[in-house]
Amino acid sequence: MANPLYDTLFGRHQGKTTPFIQLADGQVITHGAFVELAAQYANLFGKIGLEPGDRVAVQIEKSPQSLAVYAACAQAGLVFLPLNTAYTTEEVSYFVHDSRARLVLCDNKRLDALKPIAMAAGASLETMNADGQGSFSKQAASMPATFATIARSTEDLAAFLYTSGTTGRSKGAMLTQENLLSNGQVLTTEWAFTASDVLLHALPIYHTHGLFVATNIALLSGCKILFLPKFDLEAIIELLPQATALMGVPTFYTRLLDDPGFTKDLTQHMRLFVSGSAPLLVGDPSAL
Repeated sequence: MANPLYDTLFGRHQGKTTPFIQLADGQVITHGAFVELAAQYANLFGKIGLEPGDRVAVQIEKSPQSLAVYAACAQAGLVFLPLNTAYTTEEVSYFVHDSRARLVLCDNKRLDALKPIAMAAGASLETMNADGQGSFSKQAASMPATFATIARSTEDLAAFLYTSGTTGRSKGAMLTQENLLSNGQVLTTEWAFTASDVLLHALPIYHTHGLFVATNIALLSGCKILFLPKFDLEAIIELLPQATALMGVPTFYTRLLDDPGFTKDLTQHMRLFVSGSAPLLVGDPSAL
């Protein structure tokens, strides 16, 4: 038995030298290099003592390395639990205990606050900062860059996403490998993504839009990602000429439309704009 999620999204890119992630400074990470980094993380998961089905709670800033943690969880058969970086210590405590997380990965600045929480939950605690460095990355650097992928089925859990909790305590929505794959595959087809596309990615990766939609589509289509750690108006306008698609939320587009640099000429080559996570405002047709 194979591992459908890892094999379909990541494993097929093994050894490829095609660009996957391009950072704002121009640095490029190939598909192959990304897969090797994820394998090092997967090896470290094993060294820490994690077993297939264990939960990994992650409250870290967006970076190529934090994205590789997701890939490593898929390869090691672990359940990935991304947490909003704005969650309070009390909120994180609830998610860690409710999910029965075996590992908590956090920014170093939150280490002291989360130590007693991890200890009370019987979970290991490691750090990864916004630059991708930290205790987890340091240990992983000495790990092998290959990993024997753990066999899983389409019905095995791949991720937890906690609800907003508007009608009570947040509940962990359990997402299987098939849930994540079918969602990405349908959208890749319907939005006609190919390896020729370039996705401008400025969404956070602690929720489904930025992680399980944008990232999974890029992996399925083999296209390149222009990777921004967060929404930056000037950076978006600067990078748009290199992109064919942008995924965002309504506030992205409100701010872009209010900027004089966001012109028709700037967007002529764009193939697709996606807005999600909240309703778009009603525009003025006469302004078109």
